[in-house]
Amino acid sequence: MLTLKNLSLTAADAQGRADIVKNVSLDVEDGKFLVITGPNGGGKTTLAKLIMGLAAPTGGQILLDGEDITHLKGKALREVYKTMQMVFQTPADSFDPRRTLGDGIGESLRNAGLSRKETREKVEALLKDCGLPPEYAGRYPHQVSGGQCQRAAIARALAIAPRLLICDEITSALDVTVQKEILELLNTLRTQQGRGLSILFISHDISLVQQFCDRVLVMYHGEIVEEGTPDEVIRNPQNDYTKRLIDSVLS
Repeated sequence: MLTLKNLSLTAADAQGRADIVKNVSLDVEDGKFLVITGPNGGGKTTLAKLIMGLAAPTGGQILLDGEDITHLKGKALREVYKTMQMVFQTPADSFDPRRTLGDGIGESLRNAGLSRKETREKVEALLKDCGLPPEYAGRYPHQVSGGQCQRAAIARALAIAPRLLICDEITSALDVTVQKEILELLNTLRTQQGRGLSILFISHDISLVQQFCDRVLVMYHGEIVEEGTPDEVIRNPQNDYTKRLIDSVLS
């Protein structure tokens, strides 16, 4: 589905030029849950922005179903967003504070030509799928908790039925119980019959995501330094950074 080939971003810094993302290659297969973990500042969020066209790479390719989307802009990029959507770390960033959650979730549906009635019914169904009652459509972002707002942000991302959901540290601002609930929600959505959803989940906390994902990639200083199943990476890490990461989790 999604393939990255030697994707890179080099930028100027005080010492000259720095590799923010360096020759990253990976595959997100249909229906799979792929996790990228590593330290804060290691390039994970930048990688997500490159995939979504929110930043421009200086090298490599991004392929979606075999089509090169690396440098798409404007209308062509908006077409890509029908296939992949992103959920951000701060859920309130997904919504205009002056508009209700229902307005935000329904925006893409209205743009797709659905009637007001059809949009309302679809929004209520999306909220239900994401564990929120339909009356939350009438609430504003400041009127709900962080976990509830993140559920609504996921509903918004799913509105146009994408096949790939990119989640960037979406549980980091939530308490431990809510973190697990959000991950369980994503896993349920991924495995729902007919949805065909793939998930690329970015998190600095490998202990949180290990039970939900199919594969783990460890990113350090802009590079993928380890890859494998959760069991392989945790039980038999090969890279020195990964070993320190696992030791910190298990200690």
